[in-house]
Amino acid sequence: MRVGLTYDLRDHYLALGYGLEETAEFDRPETIDALEGAIRRLGHGTERIGTVRDLASALVAGKSWDLVFNIAEGLEGVGREAQVPALLEAYAIPYTFSDTMVMALALHKPMAKRVVRDCGVPTAPFRVVEDEAGAVGLDLAYPLFVKPIAEGTGKGISPSSRVESEEALVRICRALLERFRQPVLVETFLPGREFTAGIAGTGKAAELLAVMEIGLKPGAEAVAYSFVNKEECEDRIEYRLARDAEAQAAGRIALAAWRALGCRDAGRVDLRSDAHGAPQFLEANPLAGLHPEHSDLPIMCAKAGIGYDRLIGLILESASRRVEAPRAAISSTSFSGRSQSAAE
Repeated sequence: MRVGLTYDLRDHYLALGYGLEETAEFDRPETIDALEGAIRRLGHGTERIGTVRDLASALVAGKSWDLVFNIAEGLEGVGREAQVPALLEAYAIPYTFSDTMVMALALHKPMAKRVVRDCGVPTAPFRVVEDEAGAVGLDLAYPLFVKPIAEGTGKGISPSSRVESEEALVRICRALLERFRQPVLVETFLPGREFTAGIAGTGKAAELLAVMEIGLKPGAEAVAYSFVNKEECEDRIEYRLARDAEAQAAGRIALAAWRALGCRDAGRVDLRSDAHGAPQFLEANPLAGLHPEHSDLPIMCAKAGIGYDRLIGLILESASRRVEAPRAAISSTSFSGRSQSAAE
């Protein structure tokens, strides 16, 4: 196959004047190098496309690919991760990972929680605060946990995200509303173990790759897998595979959430246990980072004995089924048509 690569480079946006936090979800050059190398070793040709704007220019110029390997996060709006998929769908070009609806849904954490909750997946009680007044009189028991509704890489999460009083809740909600210009998710704080589960495949074919526990080292920011802890994960976080009964339950819940949301090809589901050791859905990441040494999904795969090339191969195999299905349908239709003509 001829595979195009869409991505957002952090250095590109830093050069345009954006800040470190604004660009936290974007990729390093070595991620693109590693991804392209793996795709080529798997026997495919590659072409680097770049950002959604680069993609738009290429499409208008008449370019096309058998498949686009999309890891572009986008810059603006709740639907930013759906921008590249939407463009590719308009031009009928297949791509890796989830479709436009799932990308936008998963990024909006409260909407994703509503969907999985309706499908029977356990998730902590929550409310959405759209303005400062909305933080007053919430019918949730303290302590609570507060974060923006549509950010990744721990953006907006710090030790102050855990709040013990309404006064503190109003204060942190005010700060997040002003800083991120989006509503705030307020949910019951979960004091138990934190997990992330890696999944490959789509629908019934989806399978659990591994469950990894997130441990905070001495010197890490307390309470959660925060923005600072993620940025400096080599020094602040201990990653370890987990296979005990609680981790197995987390894996089952993650797979149920993945299927409920309609996620495709590969990604992660994040979970945290309550005071009774029962894992709860936090959020899904259908566009997980793919840095071979810094991103959670490749880290857990490596610990589970799944090499980087194999991980990329699993993604391509899953996406390729959507490339082959239309061709098979066309062939079937053509065959039926010839048979009918012959019979006539």
